[in-house]
Amino acid sequence: MTDATPQPNNQPNNQPGGQPAAQPNPTDQRVNLRIDESKAALCYCNTVRTSTTQDEVILDLGLNIPAPQEAGKPQLVVFNVGSRVVMNWASAKRLTMTLGQMIRQYEERFGEIQVNQQR
Repeated sequence: MTDATPQPNNQPNNQPGGQPAAQPNPTDQRVNLRIDESKAALCYCNTVRTSTTQDEVILDLGLNIPAPQEAGKPQLVVFNVGSRVVMNWASAKRLTMTLGQMIRQYEERFGEIQVNQQR
């Protein structure tokens, strides 16, 4: 939900005396953003599965939960998908940049995050 400042129309705006009014600089325009979280759902995840198309990035967020191990059988881990996020590539890049900045700030404050790559 957003509230935006009205954008100028492209019609001439003449001041008294027939002189055109100064056009506002596009960089001076403001946009007010109101964030509506009333329909937001909470999803904790410890695993992300990714897939892509030419147009989109798909993120499946969920939990890896070890199932009880049966004697003589390999350990089974169940990936419970809690949420799926689909975005275009530009949004994915902006997300990557934002997360990178957040991680750098976190590590500057608390030290390097250790990542276990268990496959």
